[in-house]
Amino acid sequence: MNINATLLGQTIMFILFVWFCMKFVWPPIMQALSERKKQIADGLAAGERGKHELELASKRATENLREAKQRASEIIAQAEKRASQVIEEAKGTAKDESNRILVGAKAEVEQEVFRAKEALRQQVADLAIAGATKILQREVDAQTHADLLLSIRAEL
Repeated sequence: MNINATLLGQTIMFILFVWFCMKFVWPPIMQALSERKKQIADGLAAGERGKHELELASKRATENLREAKQRASEIIAQAEKRASQVIEEAKGTAKDESNRILVGAKAEVEQEVFRAKEALRQQVADLAIAGATKILQREVDAQTHADLLLSIRAEL
């Protein structure tokens, strides 16, 4: 066997093998690598988009929380203001009611005082008539008359 013929045969076989690999094996491998590269790039891009969207969502959540806190403080302030208004209205109503009750009580006291005065006048008139009747029933005597006036005075 000749080394040159073997070397020439191996070279031809190697060239055929390289041609076969470049024609039939290399394109599917390159296509698979290209698809894998594209898939990895898409995955990284989606990860970046997700990261960006997460940051945006976090900012929106923070903004919404701040707005909710602000709105809650406004609602609390309005509630406190309304509570003070209700308290002031209740105080005004209570004051009006107390004034009305006081006026009614004063009128009732005045009426009772008037009734008491009238009753006292009636009693004084009755006593005066009773005294006059006693004086007129007896004879007109100065001493008796003075004693009677003293007894009437004692009754009053």
